[in-house]
Amino acid sequence: MAGSFKKCMVLCCGKQLPKEKMGSKYEEAIAGLTKLLSEKAGLDDVAAAKIKQLTAELQGQKAENGVAKADSTEVFDPVERLKTGFRHFKTEKYEKNPDRYRELANGQSPKYLVFACSDSRVCPSHIFDFQPGEAFAVRNIANMVPPYDKEKFPGTGAAIEYAVLHLKVENIVVVGHSCCGGIKGLMSIPDDGKTSSDFIENWVQIGNLAKSKVKSELSCAEFIEQCKNCEKEAVNVSLGNLLTYPFVREAVMKKTLALKGAHYDFVNGRFEIWNLNFSISPSTTV
Repeated sequence: MAGSFKKCMVLCCGKQLPKEKMGSKYEEAIAGLTKLLSEKAGLDDVAAAKIKQLTAELQGQKAENGVAKADSTEVFDPVERLKTGFRHFKTEKYEKNPDRYRELANGQSPKYLVFACSDSRVCPSHIFDFQPGEAFAVRNIANMVPPYDKEKFPGTGAAIEYAVLHLKVENIVVVGHSCCGGIKGLMSIPDDGKTSSDFIENWVQIGNLAKSKVKSELSCAEFIEQCKNCEKEAVNVSLGNLLTYPFVREAVMKKTLALKGAHYDFVNGRFEIWNLNFSISPSTTV
């Protein structure tokens, strides 16, 4: 064990190596130190800590010297990020509001069913400051609501059915957003309908009516402007598709359920919301 440690120390602390040999020597040193750590039963705590420090320093030097494609920032640990996030949530929210979480253990009664995009920049709980239990959410590419179809779209149908018939939500809000890749994909599909992806293009074509309307009314506009308009028009198509679900239509007619369209512009920090009138003119702008 001592011999291995000495060998690694020589590799770490010896004279600077020629560039052509630097990569392999760094790899050998890191591998050697890592092996020692895995066998650290025979090391005292001070030695083990020193080896750990040297390993970290070597990896940092390796990045700085351009031996491997890396930067000098800390390596991202996905599991640790989840743990850190949960610890923050537990101490700052869960433990500070125990009554709320005990209440939620008995059931949920959200006021909203929200359709939002899967885009990582568009989290409805973050945007609207929803608290646990306030909103039942469905997220997918381009925040689409497909028409009623038991065979093609049972997942979406199940979510709508559960929200409307069992949770008795009072509002369904479909939220579009700026810079939507799904809408850009929809607008980019050639007129012959030929697709190149397994799922994405078939899915976003739920919004074909919106695409056709935008292409017709804004045929001379720049592509980016067409996409901006389609982001809102596709929301209106989804609102119309919601009415193809019998239980949604019935609840709307009874005025126990309201349907609303919305658009979140994270580039300019704006939010628009409108009623079920198939108009992209907002009834409220924030």
